[in-house]
Amino acid sequence: MNEGRIALDGTSLSCRMVAVVAQDKVTITLAASARDRVRAAHQAAAQVAAAQPVYGRSTGVGANRDVAVGDDSEHCLRLLRIHACGAGPPVDEALCRATLVVRANQLAAGGSGVAPRLLDALIAALNAGFTPPVARYGAIGTGDLTALATTALCLLGERPWRGGDTAQFGIVAEDGLAFMSSNAATIGEAALACADLRDLLAVSTVIAALTAVAVAASPEPYAAPVQDAHPHPGQRRVAAMLRELLAGAGPRPRRIQDPFGLRTVPQVHGAAEDAADRLDEVLGVELNCAAENPLVDSAGAAMWHNGNFHSATLALALDGARAALHPTAALSAARLSALTEPTFTGLRPFLADGPPASSGVLILEYIAHSALADLRRLAAPATAGSAVLSRGMEEHASFATQGGWALTEAIAAYRVVLACELVVSVRALRLLGRDPAAGSLRQAFARAASVLDPSTVDRPLEGDLAAASALLGPGLLAGSGGAAHA
Repeated sequence: MNEGRIALDGTSLSCRMVAVVAQDKVTITLAASARDRVRAAHQAAAQVAAAQPVYGRSTGVGANRDVAVGDDSEHCLRLLRIHACGAGPPVDEALCRATLVVRANQLAAGGSGVAPRLLDALIAALNAGFTPPVARYGAIGTGDLTALATTALCLLGERPWRGGDTAQFGIVAEDGLAFMSSNAATIGEAALACADLRDLLAVSTVIAALTAVAVAASPEPYAAPVQDAHPHPGQRRVAAMLRELLAGAGPRPRRIQDPFGLRTVPQVHGAAEDAADRLDEVLGVELNCAAENPLVDSAGAAMWHNGNFHSATLALALDGARAALHPTAALSAARLSALTEPTFTGLRPFLADGPPASSGVLILEYIAHSALADLRRLAAPATAGSAVLSRGMEEHASFATQGGWALTEAIAAYRVVLACELVVSVRALRLLGRDPAAGSLRQAFARAASVLDPSTVDRPLEGDLAAASALLGPGLLAGSGGAAHA
């Protein structure tokens, strides 16, 4: 990825790159190798379709798969029109941009058979800032048909883009099914969530280290011999970061053994890191493959009807990420409670600093546990559901789409929990007059302290939470243990 430009080649798109595109910060181009691949697949698809029935091109779809449509030139347009239907609130523009870049990169992989001009049109629309008016409900993890059919009608000029813009891009409807046969919207949302998740998991370890200094926790649980004896990758990575952050940073430990909220940070945060690694790995495949049905085999001049549209692997990875996120947030809430307890800090209850019976940060415990309750609800597996559709022909679904939505919501809730802990840990350190020793943790503390109100009187804390939430990413992590994932 060059500064301000991404060349789609069908092989190297990452979650972080999708996030950059979603933020409207780059220009998209198409690699020459991808154009050659798309052109070859288009020629092969036309050759095969002229010789044999091809699902969705010369037949109906779903339960109508055996109904021949012959040379009905309106067939593909009717398919787009009937599928371009959604319900519920509009999808955020950033998610729509993520959908467009994911679908463009999938098409660049060369397995769909669409005409090169369609891919050019999609990239042009993305660079022009157009996003389709996609509604939230319409997919269940077996193809984002409603979102992509809506996008296709926008490209055709038959339906206005979001905001009422109409712009035709010179494409024809014959590639309708090939274009909309994809999970690009689900994958795009999952990619954005994965990028956010990696940032929040990294920053959560920094915040846990600040809390450890505030309560004079023992660093023994993070020692290398301890981790080498139980060598899960995420656990070892978190412990190594904690050792780096806490090196010379805290007072003498007050206890021989701390509560789980401090003692098991490597184990619990590490499990979430492992789940995020798995999700990133799965998305690395999903973002850069031709999961098309039917799949065009340019080399063999064939088309293969298949089930690669079923996103079971992604759905399970999304379920795993949410399941791992909840205990990590629960540990944060437990540390927050320790920070409000005089036996851990030597300070007044709730870090109050005013007249007797002042409440200090008491309300932040309630807020954290309110968000934690949502995380617990969202940890339920989306893959536990199923559906029977299209007269029994489509009798299973992964619900990866719902798993992606749930991860987006879970990340928002996790951000609230972490913001609460950051506000309270900084307040405790200020009241104690205890800055972390020189190093990356002290830099992180200084960044947080520079934006958090130093006033300790009883007052509304919404501004503190908003400021802390805005720091939960590279802004806090710069120079802090190199923790942010690329």
